[in-house]
Amino acid sequence: MANRTDPLAKSIRGTNPQNLVEKIVRTKIYQNTYWKEQCFGLTAETLVDKAMELDHIGGTYGGNRKPTPFMCLVMKMLQIQPEKDIVVEFIKNEDYKYVRILGAFYLRLAGTDSDIYLYLEPLYNDYRKLRMKKPDGQFLLTHVDEFIDELLTKDYSCDIAMPRIKKRWNLENIGALEPRRSALEDDFEEEEEKEEDEMDVDVDEHEKDYRGRSPVRDRDRRRDSHRYRDRDYDRDYDRDYDRERGRGRDRDRDRDRDRDRDRDRDRDRDRDRYRIKDEKDYGRDRDRRDRDRGRRRSRSRSRSRSKDRKDREGDRKRHGRSPSPRRHGDEDNGAREESKKTKKKKEKEKEKKDDGTDHPDPEIAEANKLRAKLGMKPLKL
Repeated sequence: MANRTDPLAKSIRGTNPQNLVEKIVRTKIYQNTYWKEQCFGLTAETLVDKAMELDHIGGTYGGNRKPTPFMCLVMKMLQIQPEKDIVVEFIKNEDYKYVRILGAFYLRLAGTDSDIYLYLEPLYNDYRKLRMKKPDGQFLLTHVDEFIDELLTKDYSCDIAMPRIKKRWNLENIGALEPRRSALEDDFEEEEEKEEDEMDVDVDEHEKDYRGRSPVRDRDRRRDSHRYRDRDYDRDYDRDYDRERGRGRDRDRDRDRDRDRDRDRDRDRDRDRYRIKDEKDYGRDRDRRDRDRGRRRSRSRSRSRSKDRKDREGDRKRHGRSPSPRRHGDEDNGAREESKKTKKKKEKEKEKKDDGTDHPDPEIAEANKLRAKLGMKPLKL
């Protein structure tokens, strides 16, 4: 029963007045201790006492989104729906600024468009300070006129979506509102009157000076002024023309210099490109010559080795030395020693072959000799 709207309350914008507050915020308010203890049984007359105790404004704050007492009182006003005269008295109260803000906030939610502009725009002249609680629980310093501007121009205020209202100029066109008159308009009118009086005094003094002059002298002065002005114009024109010509020459000179610099840069780039290409070609030809030289050496060495082998076989046939079976012990010993020597020689040749010292390329053979002395693996290229 404590959370129900007054049965005599009228619907606002086609819905229950309490539905102007979102359901989540409305549920938080119903569960709040301030709502249960301080707002229970309040009427339009006793609501003023609670409004006078307010010391800050705001929506919800903290991790659990706890509502402020200001929001609870706004919800109570939507529930009991006080009369328009009471809300207007809240707004006109100059002693308690939070009571004024409470009435303005309720009127922005439940009032008509013309009443909102009519009663809230005069509050632009109230510059008193207000304490507003932010969502993180910290306090922010603001002013009454800033909060009123937020109500009239923003879509959200204190975690509540503001109902849409018509623009002021639309209401002025249909005659629902009179054009707004600024509080500073009287001061502006006084300043304009002072400026007009000063201009009238200057015009009178100028007319007096003009009456005291001679017509002939004024005509000669005007003719001389025209002559001097024409002469100054011609001199300025000649100076500007000479300056432009000099600037044009400098521009052409700079353009030619840039063109020559670009041409030299392109020529140097082409020269470097051709030089690099020639060096690559020379290196490629040198590698090819070295490979051909190595092949020729290996071919000549293999030919000389095969020729020596053929000569040894011919000498052996010529002298009648042929492998014969062993007949005597001495011959067996000599043959055994020769076989040992040949075996050692073959092992040495095999080691040489394994060392890579007999490589056809002399450079690689020299490198393999050094690597063999150092105990490193030979190069096999």
